[in-house]
Amino acid sequence: MSGGPQWGRRQLLRTGAAALGGAGAGWSAAAAVAVTASTPEQTATTPDAGATGASDGYQTVPALDVHQVGISTPPQAHATLLGWNLNPGSGVEQLRRMMRLLSDDAVRLAAGSPALADTEEELARFPSRLTVTFGFSPQLMARLLPRQRRPRLAELPTFGQDRLQEQWGQSDVIAQVCADDPITLAHARRMLTKDARAFASIAWTQHGFRNARGTVPDGTTMRNLMGQVDGTVNPSPDDADFDGLVWSDQEGFAGGTFLVLRRIRMQMDRWDRVDRAGREATIGRRLRDGAPLTGFSEFDEPDFEATDRFGFPVIDPASHVARAHSTDPAERFLRRAYNYAVEDPDRSTGEDAGLLFLAYCADPARQFVPVQQRLDEQDRLNEWVHAIGSAVYAIPPAARPDGYVGDVLLEEV
Repeated sequence: MSGGPQWGRRQLLRTGAAALGGAGAGWSAAAAVAVTASTPEQTATTPDAGATGASDGYQTVPALDVHQVGISTPPQAHATLLGWNLNPGSGVEQLRRMMRLLSDDAVRLAAGSPALADTEEELARFPSRLTVTFGFSPQLMARLLPRQRRPRLAELPTFGQDRLQEQWGQSDVIAQVCADDPITLAHARRMLTKDARAFASIAWTQHGFRNARGTVPDGTTMRNLMGQVDGTVNPSPDDADFDGLVWSDQEGFAGGTFLVLRRIRMQMDRWDRVDRAGREATIGRRLRDGAPLTGFSEFDEPDFEATDRFGFPVIDPASHVARAHSTDPAERFLRRAYNYAVEDPDRSTGEDAGLLFLAYCADPARQFVPVQQRLDEQDRLNEWVHAIGSAVYAIPPAARPDGYVGDVLLEEV
């Protein structure tokens, strides 16, 4: 790499705050990308993203002034969730240094530029709409931040249907890494993991996927591995109430949001024994097109009062659609789900499969919890699915100019 300062990863780890500076000073992520993008290697090998004939691999996601990317961004085909726990004895300064490095990596890689001291920089040339979104646990903030600086975020209550496993539990820090290309994603994941190693250990890594880009038209509601259209009732950034549902207005945290992460295991071997009529009755929607059993197209409103010729409800009151439905418009949140399937020789199907359910909302206790409590109490789908992992995170607003993600919280300590 030429044309700019020669920063090695080891040097960055040693110098930390002194080298990179605090919010509003020093070497910023945005400035780092500007330097890297001007190097001869980059200008010679990376065509303009809008140039005729340029592949989708060169597409980038524009940065947002207030919010982190990867939330309202149209979901990419692949996702990796990285959970870290800070090393024992670490304090605010260690977290600051870690977030400076990771924020710098994220901005560079999302622009199609190699991260600092990137030993596989050729893998960074195709950003493929890469986004990296960071968040902090309520426990971490309670340890490191004074009460007046913490955004209000409570742990989730206990749900009776959960079968939680410690290996998929709460971590201190999360990074949601998404891209349309799995090689791009793997490289970004590796760079982030390497640069966090001096400050934190990996608690878990969770991989998810949707349809490959181009398989279905943009905007098509995803299907989960049970074959269901999954996420029909999802707010859109074009909706008038979207901002109030997703973005926090808490003082000192405005523009941030909160993430509920649930790892939902599906009992696919048992689901295979259910016929099509039984599957549709369980969900309350047709498998073919996702339409409610009382409707004709996916986005028709379900009619929960409709009865058949025998006087029975067309949509079972215990169906998933009926239990998830609310007459309170505030009980809505932004879903960003991904399928998962990993090898598991101990299971009859040879794999553990399910859904990484991500819910972004301005107030999880007001929006997510009531819906989940209804599903927990009675939902026909509970016979075939249960949560094996659960966590919540505060997702800070975008980095301030010349800053890093989380600076609005960490630099005020």
